Amino acid sequence: MALTLLQTLKNRDLPAEILDDENVSVTLPRRLGLSEAVEAQIRRYRDDVRRRRRITDREVVDLIRLVTRRPDSDEVFLTVGAELHGGSTRPGWRRILPRRLAHALARRRIGQRLRYLMGRQLVNASGSPLVMEGVDDLLIQGDPGGDACGIVTGLARAEMARVGAEPDRLVHTHCLSGGDDRCRWMLQE
Repeated sequence: MALTLLQTLKNRDLPAEILDDENVSVTLPRRLGLSEAVEAQIRRYRDDVRRRRRITDREVVDLIRLVTRRPDSDEVFLTVGAELHGGSTRPGWRRILPRRLAHALARRRIGQRLRYLMGRQLVNASGSPLVMEGVDDLLIQGDPGGDACGIVTGLARAEMARVGAEPDRLVHTHCLSGGDDRCRWMLQE
């Protein structure tokens, strides 16, 4: 997740046009994603991914806090979630699945993918057609404002698109950041 987060920042901060001989680290120093520090961290995280090493919770929280300082943090987190999906979002043969089966498949895959990425259960996906409840507050630790919950939203919507289960209907209805007792995502009718 950390690697995808930093790569997303870098991609968002790249200007639409770069001259051949332009050094963007000099001409655009205020863009965080283009800094040498971010580039060094990206290299470190790539190495960690190759060696199958996980970063600490403290590092995850620090990265989330770094992103929340940006005015586009909500969009960044949604993009990161969609990128973390890790597969094609085209439904293919899955578009012929009955809606109930598509939702069940999405529930299972969302939970598995988040467990794989975070090293623990972040949400409990259950219910009919689809209800997800946060069981770990790691994202809120890094972002008390709740934008980081967009990582779960983005990943879940990408998975739902893959199984043909109407991703735009999934909304984050309750959030710890708003004083609720847990984060919850549900399908809107």
